Amino acid sequence: MKHFEANFDGLVGPTHNYAGLSFGNVASFSNAALVSNPKDAAKQGLKKAKALADLGMVQGMLAPQERPDVHTLRRMGFSGTDSEVLSKAAKNAPALLQACCSASSMWTANAATVSPSADTRDGKVHFTPANLVDKLHRSIEPTTTGNILKATFSDPNHFRHHLHLPEHTSMGDEGAANHTRLCQEYGHAGLELFVYGQEATNPNAPKPQKYPARQTLEASQAVARLHQLEDESCVFMQQNPDVIDQGVFHNDVIAVGNQNVLFYHEQAFLNTEQKFDEIRAKLSGELHFIKVPTNKVSIQDAVASYLFNTQIITLPNGEMAIIAPTNCQENPNVARYLDELVTLGTPIKQVKFFDVKQSMQNGGGPACLRLRVAMNEAEVAAVNQHTIMNDKLFERLNTWVDKHYRDNLSTADLADPQLLIESRTALDELTQIMQLGSVYQFQK
Repeated sequence: MKHFEANFDGLVGPTHNYAGLSFGNVASFSNAALVSNPKDAAKQGLKKAKALADLGMVQGMLAPQERPDVHTLRRMGFSGTDSEVLSKAAKNAPALLQACCSASSMWTANAATVSPSADTRDGKVHFTPANLVDKLHRSIEPTTTGNILKATFSDPNHFRHHLHLPEHTSMGDEGAANHTRLCQEYGHAGLELFVYGQEATNPNAPKPQKYPARQTLEASQAVARLHQLEDESCVFMQQNPDVIDQGVFHNDVIAVGNQNVLFYHEQAFLNTEQKFDEIRAKLSGELHFIKVPTNKVSIQDAVASYLFNTQIITLPNGEMAIIAPTNCQENPNVARYLDELVTLGTPIKQVKFFDVKQSMQNGGGPACLRLRVAMNEAEVAAVNQHTIMNDKLFERLNTWVDKHYRDNLSTADLADPQLLIESRTALDELTQIMQLGSVYQFQK
């Protein structure tokens, strides 16, 4: 039976905007109050996803969340009609309105942690939505994320869904952005590398001082238990607190893996060699640890270009390719390093560049936009086929975006009640295109 690593990209939502909500994310914070282009953002993401499908990859799409989230605003005390709720929030608590209008679910690397059937005791693919408790605008996502995942991976014979972890900072979970699976073949038992920022129950353990460590060791361990992973197939590794304080808010901003390759910056981790020895002891076969030295790419260049927030994919011919944002081409040090990388004799043989600047300006690159799901042929066949990218879906979604999305959106526009109507109308139609059923609050 063939095995694949599918990528499920987040479809950018109609309220894509630059509110600068993510403290610790340099790009998000520094571009606050810019005028966004939701239509362009959605089309950039769709173009990237279609290109990977055309390369022979299994490529899916995950629907966005309902925004503005009037339900959450009502939970916070705003009352009246939907229009009145938006007006009152805009007048009295604009920051809360902005949080409830965020389109951050587009970054599905934060949607969930996924363990393939080759690793789990019950032989099923396990999903746990991330609770994202560190940021208000993201903490309101998990329930709908779970609904969308269940509608996409619905067959209980192949897929198992868990409730997100308890909503407390000691269980801070940011999903696959801090999780990498290493293996020799996608269908073989692998090694799941959980990267955390701090130990919540150990006040003496290292942690960043300037920016928050969003992922805790305790959360990572809880997900491993839920997913029925054996101790021999897990490694828990701490991200370097110093790089978190330099704007590396998730591990996927400083390291990325695929099969037997781990591509990382030399400052990415604590106790690097000790943990690499543990990986070697738990995962047999050839491993490639590709270290990028600081004297070639600084942390600042890595964060600005998102060199490590790239995707490493295995093409049908067996070669690996990096899917990078065009920002990497535009950074001289990073471009020079990538030119050198493909000559080093590693499995990475080529680099392909994509313009995802609308996402990049809000703090997310190509890797942020996708959730990886390793599956066998039977599991791929059990996925909701209306979510799998092909020529027909690409055309339908582009037409849908043209019909419903705005060209420009400022934070002042978020209080416009017409935006809510436009968003709900668009999502109602999308659930029919992707055959998702009632996954949104407004549909219930």
